Amino acid sequence: MRTIVYIDGLNLYYGCLKGTPFKWLDPFALCARLLPRNEIRSIKYFTTRVESRDGEPHQATRQDTYFRALRTLPLVQIVLGRFLTHAVFLPRADGRGFARVLRTEEKGSDVNLATHLVHDAHRGAMDCAVVISNDSDLTEPMRIVHEELPVIIGLISPTYRKGRHPSRQLLKHADFVKQIRGGVLASAQLPNPALGSKGHIYKPRSW
Repeated sequence: MRTIVYIDGLNLYYGCLKGTPFKWLDPFALCARLLPRNEIRSIKYFTTRVESRDGEPHQATRQDTYFRALRTLPLVQIVLGRFLTHAVFLPRADGRGFARVLRTEEKGSDVNLATHLVHDAHRGAMDCAVVISNDSDLTEPMRIVHEELPVIIGLISPTYRKGRHPSRQLLKHADFVKQIRGGVLASAQLPNPALGSKGHIYKPRSW
């Protein structure tokens, strides 16, 4: 089956990769292992650029290095959203009034994923769509593809961490479901170094 994979990058990171040695993930190798009978035509990786902050001064640099490594993979396309930071007043935990804090919200990634999923399905770009996410905000686009279009839809749930379970809302609209395990993450890593158009790209040391 002609297959396009839609990866919710931040959901994958927090569900499977944060705090593990598997951050140098090769999305194509991951999908090839989980979908061995599918003809993977494209992998769309939806994420947002992070900003370095106090305590994590090199966070953006590490992410940019990973993006450069991903761009060496011919079937992987990075689709960027954005972070929006603004000041809000929230009640203090001790009940003593309010405090002004910075709130950062991701904007665009789930909408971008939903848009690409429905658009690709309508134009007949694939026989099978696979969503890697556990975000229930994607319920409606998955429902549309599942119920109204001649496309098989699969869910790969990034719930490797303890206490996490696949979203019940997403499960309702999937023809098949798989979960990501530690073994497949370990076997689906990018080469270190990866070879880019301008030379070698090395995995960040702290990863």
